Amino acid sequence: MNKIQILGIVGSLRKDSFNHFALKAAQKLVPDCAVLNLIDLHGITVFDQDGEKTPPAAVIEFRRRILAADAILFATPEYNYSVPGVLKNAIDWASRPDGKGVWQGKPAAVMGASLGGLGTARAQYHLRQILVALDMPVVNQPEVMIGNAAQRFDADGRLTDEPTRQFIQKLLGALVQLVKIGKPGLSKAA
Repeated sequence: MNKIQILGIVGSLRKDSFNHFALKAAQKLVPDCAVLNLIDLHGITVFDQDGEKTPPAAVIEFRRRILAADAILFATPEYNYSVPGVLKNAIDWASRPDGKGVWQGKPAAVMGASLGGLGTARAQYHLRQILVALDMPVVNQPEVMIGNAAQRFDADGRLTDEPTRQFIQKLLGALVQLVKIGKPGLSKAA
């Protein structure tokens, strides 16, 4: 039986990003009928509409990985009340050229971690607005906003907070269900 393929996209380039740690934790919490593979955004150049018909190799690979996935799990930090430029840039590359974007109809879920108490709430809401424009169905509940992240991960980046682990597990379950709704044949196979 084929497993549901979820692509985890971290919206940070930082080596020790709490959002990357959150995606690593999610890999261990994904339902048995699915697998979560991660991709980072290193090497994706600044979007330039003049080059959208001949994108760089990193963008071609990014688009290929999105197309191969059944669903997307975004983990975004919050920069200035919004998503980081690197994440928005990657989203823009994969949405172009007009009419040939790879996001449309792709089920998605959003989570985020930050040192602050709000746990990327504003960035997640902004990302959800972007996903509406891309025509992506998005898991509404639960919302996974990992505030005070330094207290929820150990020095090696392992998630130590059980309630956070449970929220991520529920989010992944809801994402899998969203995929199954869009692909009814999966309900029996997965």
